[in-house]
Amino acid sequence: MCDQTLELAKELIALPSVTPVDAGCQRLVSDRLSSSGFIAEHMRFGQVDNLWLRRHEREPLFVFLGHTDVVPAGPLQDWLFDPFDPTERDGLLYGRGSADMKSSIAAFVIAADEFVAQHPSHRGSIAILLTSDEEGPARDGTRKVIEKLTAREEHIDYCLVGEPTSHSRLGDTIKIGRRGSLLGELKVVGVQGHVAYPHRARNPVHEFAPALAELTRTTWDEGNSRFPPTSLQITGMTADGIAENMIPGALSVSFNFRHSTASTSNTLMRKFEETLVRHGVNYEVDWRVSGIPYLTDGNEMIDVVSQAIHHELGIRTESSTTGGTSDGRFVAPTGAQVVELGPLNQTIHKVNECIALDDLEKLHKVYYRILVSILT
Repeated sequence: MCDQTLELAKELIALPSVTPVDAGCQRLVSDRLSSSGFIAEHMRFGQVDNLWLRRHEREPLFVFLGHTDVVPAGPLQDWLFDPFDPTERDGLLYGRGSADMKSSIAAFVIAADEFVAQHPSHRGSIAILLTSDEEGPARDGTRKVIEKLTAREEHIDYCLVGEPTSHSRLGDTIKIGRRGSLLGELKVVGVQGHVAYPHRARNPVHEFAPALAELTRTTWDEGNSRFPPTSLQITGMTADGIAENMIPGALSVSFNFRHSTASTSNTLMRKFEETLVRHGVNYEVDWRVSGIPYLTDGNEMIDVVSQAIHHELGIRTESSTTGGTSDGRFVAPTGAQVVELGPLNQTIHKVNECIALDDLEKLHKVYYRILVSILT
């Protein structure tokens, strides 16, 4: 099975599926599993391709969740090899998406295929959900598929997300939740004028500065036993200065909250705007909820994944909620037990992204063990 997992990973990496382009990855997977009884449903929303593969209509429903899209390769001259020409060197497999997350897809596709061959009369159902819109806005990907499944009453019981969760060695960390993400675009409105006559203008940078100082010092919450405190980060700031002797008429500020379950998007928005009002800032703000925080703690799925890691890898895993968002945020609100497990995240989104060849096969074995534990 090692050869099959490696070969499928290489086939997927060779397809330049930069968000939102799937580049044929989902067709490759659906063709691979068609002879094993998986029924493919291709769902396209806008420019985004999504794939729902399901075997059987019985309960419980176990789902592998992943994304075929990757981030851009970056400076090609900095890569050791062509990022879309998967290359083996010194025990590593190089290529864009090798860690995030085409190797995971290959591992769970081969694990599912092997499981069906060994357990053709397994209980429940197996499904695979893939999207080409995880690295991008994530509006027309997993979110839309889950809405469609919910509308026709297809309920997911267990969900394993193949995101790269491991830190120092494969399986040392699993994710049982993620922080929420709240984005904002702020416009501070001033009055344009000549720098020599500031009394005839109103500088939006100066007006915002005291509010910014308070916002960056604010304790938004204390977090809790599973989540660190909520944080605010300013990600961009631009004044519309036309000339160096002109006071700008407006200031644009981009920012992001990563928040725990101790805060909601509404409480953060209200507290943020109350600060602006208190400082007399003339502003406009657009908000976007990128994801709500989720936590699936103390359930069967966590135990099963932890035991599979211990059985196959001989280590005890740690449960974590750190890192960015994942598409697990769209599945958890349905009531599904969601756990994330995948390769090392040391090279994700970097030049020379890679995965250890040994880890690729070990991951396949862990995924297979999970299926055996839940569906036999």
